Amino acid sequence: QVQLVESGGGLVQAGGSLRLSCAASGRTSSSRRDMGWFRQAPGKEREFVAAISWSGGSTYYADSVKGRFTISRDNAKKVVYLQMNSLKPEDTAVYYCAADPRNIWASSDYRYWGQGTQVTVSS
Repeated sequence: QVQLVESGGGLVQAGGSLRLSCAASGRTSSSRRDMGWFRQAPGKEREFVAAISWSGGSTYYADSVKGRFTISRDNAKKVVYLQMNSLKPEDTAVYYCAADPRNIWASSDYRYWGQGTQVTVSS
């Protein structure tokens, strides 16, 4: 089993920044897991935000966040980050970290999930 714990969420004004962290523990003897961030706003389906390959060499972004969000990882610390800049009210959601997908784009294909962290962007 792998446990994922997100942190860094909060309330920020539009145009501001936040950095989310996702710390992995448990069966992390192999850090060769692709990782992703998803978000879910009230009344909406969970949507893909960003993903990163196990080496950090490849990153993927939803069009809605491209150019504003940056995903990165520190395998030595077993942490994945999501730097969010130029935040908009429509970025308000619960953000989830996920690991070990067959397909990085599909939430249903991720094996492990964190509990989520709330991000609220005020206008």
